Amino acid sequence: MTREISFDTETTGLNPRGGDRLVEIGGVELINHVPTGRSYHVYLNPERDMPIEAFNVHGLSEEFLADKPLFADVAEEFLEFVGDGLLVIHNASFDMGFINMELERVGRPPIANEQVLDTLALARRKHPGSPASLDALCSRYGIDNSRRTKHGALLDAEILAEVYLELIGGKQAGLALMAEDDGAVGGDGTQDRAAGPALQRPQPLPARLTEAALEQHKAFIAGMGEKALWRGYDAE
Repeated sequence: MTREISFDTETTGLNPRGGDRLVEIGGVELINHVPTGRSYHVYLNPERDMPIEAFNVHGLSEEFLADKPLFADVAEEFLEFVGDGLLVIHNASFDMGFINMELERVGRPPIANEQVLDTLALARRKHPGSPASLDALCSRYGIDNSRRTKHGALLDAEILAEVYLELIGGKQAGLALMAEDDGAVGGDGTQDRAAGPALQRPQPLPARLTEAALEQHKAFIAGMGEKALWRGYDAE
C-alpha cells in the first residue's frame, strides 16, 4: 500500500526565517494514488500582521485568523495525520521551509526531504520548457480549477492531487494498479488474497481440436520412442 498526502500551505509571506508564518495547512490523503476522502485542514493564528501582498493572494485577514489556533496547538495532530506518508507538494522547498520552521519552534524534528515529492520538479522533467505552475498544469490536463479564485491550502491540495495523477500517468496509472491487484478488496480496505477470480465462465469453452487431430498428435508422440518426455502427456 502506498500512502501519499497531496499538500499545500498559505503564509504571511515568502521568508520563514525572516518572520513570516503559516496561516493555513491543507492535505488530502491518497492510497495507491486514489483519494480516500480523508483530509486535514486548519487555519492558524500567525501571531503577527498580515501584509497586503499576502492577503491579496489568499484573502485571509488578520482579523479572521485572530481566534484560530497556534501551530503549537495543532502540531501533534498534524504530525499524526502526516505519519510516514509521502508529502506531494508543488514547489516543495517553499512549503517545507515553513513547516520545518514551525516544527523547530515547537521543538520537533524536521520532516526529511526523503518524505517529500516535488511535483514542480516532476512537471519540469516531464514537460521541459513549458509553464509548470499549478494553473498551467490544470490547463494542460483539462482539470477544472474555476473554483480557484484565490489560493486556498485545502482546495489547492485537492487540485494538486488531480494534477499529480496526470503527471504519473493519468488514468493509465489507475488501470495499471487494477492489473496488479490479484485479489478482492474487503470492506475494511484490505486485500483478500483468498478470494477467487472476479469473473468465471459458467461453462468451459468447447475444445477446438477434432478427433482426427488428436489421433495424429498421439501418433506423432508414439514415434518419438518409449523414453520421450512427451509420452506422459499423450493420455489426455
